[in-house]
This record gives sequence, C-alpha cells and structure tokens, in this order.
Amino acid sequence: MEERVLAVHHWTDRLFSFTTTRDSGFRFRNGEFTMTGIKVDGKPLLRAYSVASPNYEETLEFYSIKVPNGPLTSRLQHLKEGDTVIVGRKATGTLVIDNLREGKNLYLLATGTGVAPFLSIIRDPETYDRFEKIVLVHGCRQIAELAYGESMVKALHDHEFLADEVKAKLFYYPTVTREPFIHEGRISKLIDDGQLFADIGLPPLDKSRDRVMLCGSTQMMVDLKSRLVERGFEEGNHGEAGDFVLEKAFAER
Repeated sequence: MEERVLAVHHWTDRLFSFTTTRDSGFRFRNGEFTMTGIKVDGKPLLRAYSVASPNYEETLEFYSIKVPNGPLTSRLQHLKEGDTVIVGRKATGTLVIDNLREGKNLYLLATGTGVAPFLSIIRDPETYDRFEKIVLVHGCRQIAELAYGESMVKALHDHEFLADEVKAKLFYYPTVTREPFIHEGRISKLIDDGQLFADIGLPPLDKSRDRVMLCGSTQMMVDLKSRLVERGFEEGNHGEAGDFVLEKAFAER
C-alpha cells in the first residue's frame, strides 16, 4: 500500500519519526510490525518497522534510526511531508500482550528504536485492564535519544481516556550509558544490582507475577533473555503464551 507522509520529526541527528496516512483496511495489534519503505529504482526497498501509534488511531507512526550508509534509512531520513512511502498490507510480530500469561506487572524493556512497539502498547486500554503496573524502561546512549519516548509518555498524562490509568499504573524509567543522568547504566546492570526495583518501589523480577517484553539491540536481548531464563521465565509465542516475549524479526537497525 502506498501512504502519504503527513509529518516528519528529527529528534537527533541519528533518530527521526514520521507519520503517514492509514489505509482503512490495514489492521494490526498493538506491538506488531509491518514492512515499510520506499521505491528505489522502481523496486520496493522495505524493512520491518514496528508501528509506534496505537491501533485505534487513523494515522500510522514509525520511529527510525539513521544509518549513514544504510540502503533504506540513508534515503528514508530525507522524507518530507507529502512524500509517498510503502506500508505492507499485513502486520505481525510476537510483542503482543496476548502472547503473555496472566500476571500482575508488565515490564517493557527497550533500547534505542526498540521503544517503538511499546509506545503502541502503553496507549492500549487493554494493557491497563490486564496489568496492575506497567514499567517502561528505555535505555539509550545519550539523554537526547530519549526525547521521542519521553514526549509520548508525557502526552499520555493528558490523554482523554487513559490519563487516570497512566498516572496510577505506568512507570517510565529512562536510562543512559554515556552521560550523567538521573538513571545510568545498561538495563541488565540495573536489574542485576537491583537499582531498577529500588527506584520504582517494586520487588525484583519473579515469574509468579511479572511479565516481560524485550525489544532492542541483539546483544541487549541476548543478555536479558539469559537473565529471565535463569529466573525460570518461559518464552511465549503465537502458539503458546509465556512469561516473556521478544521480537526476533529485527534488532535495532
């Protein structure tokens, strides 16, 4: 499907988001991705992109890194209002709450552009119906790279329908690794030394009550998956719900 670009926002020299029109027949579950891109020399050049906007909105929003020599992102970063992009007809992915067993707390652990599917999930009323607490942890190298996620969370506090639920249930925990900040260090370290749980006032991860979603760099997902498996967490998928899920289709591009 060809969609029209409605807006482009450059958050840093490495990160940008863009909003497009949405075909009335395009359906997706919050947390899923679709193949998105542009035509190059008359042929579609597509990559997997999570939909950052919730499935009840009339537009689609995507969040992307700029790879200097990347076949797609080196071109995609020059998008402007009115341009055309290709959006796949089908959405898929494992980062949907239906793939998780019932639980008390939901941890959404992301690095970089991996925060995109979680921005869809934290704007889903069903997420708040199912879980007592939702913890969005976003790890980046620098403070400026947190801006997109931070702006989305901030806007939720004034959301017409979700504001009260968000204020009562959502913890937003940004952390950086290369600058002084209120929270510093890799997500794995913050889990290992207990700092994350001390800061948010919740007990350490326990499979009897906690459910986890992972999205980000390959190394981050390997590190965190091993910690979850050590604690007895079982991975879920479309066939069988589990204690945690991760997105295998792509790592941070």
